[in-house]
Amino acid sequence: AIKEWGQPKSKITHVVFCTTSGVDMPGADYQLTKLLGLRPSVKRLMMYQQGCFAGGTVLRLAKDLAENNRGARVLVVCSEITAVTFRGPTDTHLDSLVGQALFGDGAAAVIIGSDPDPATERPLFQLVSAAQTLLPDSHGAIDGHLREVGLTFHLLKDVP
Repeated sequence: AIKEWGQPKSKITHVVFCTTSGVDMPGADYQLTKLLGLRPSVKRLMMYQQGCFAGGTVLRLAKDLAENNRGARVLVVCSEITAVTFRGPTDTHLDSLVGQALFGDGAAAVIIGSDPDPATERPLFQLVSAAQTLLPDSHGAIDGHLREVGLTFHLLKDVP
């Protein structure tokens, strides 16, 4: 994302990292900031356990940060390693196989900004809006829990 953006890393003002794959302190936002050699003063936010709606949530948050902090450039990273959820089914939760079949490992990154500098930046997309809402009677349709056995997922057959 940084290479495609074409600007120096020093212009990144915020890092937002989201994952459901782990819960560490310091978080992946800290590790990525150090790995990339970003400024120590970069503003970081770590989002854990957001699940399937993390992509929309992180884009909405980055858009809000960019629009409300003049000149902000937000590095957004989403990374999932679902292998940590792999385990055999139990007598009470055969549904664990469904989640393992549907979801896979992956990562993506993008730089989000507002008011691009036409001399140095060429936006590829315009993020118009992102929203979320609670669906009635959807509680428990997808459950994830971090327990001694690791991260577990359970899916109801009528997931919206």
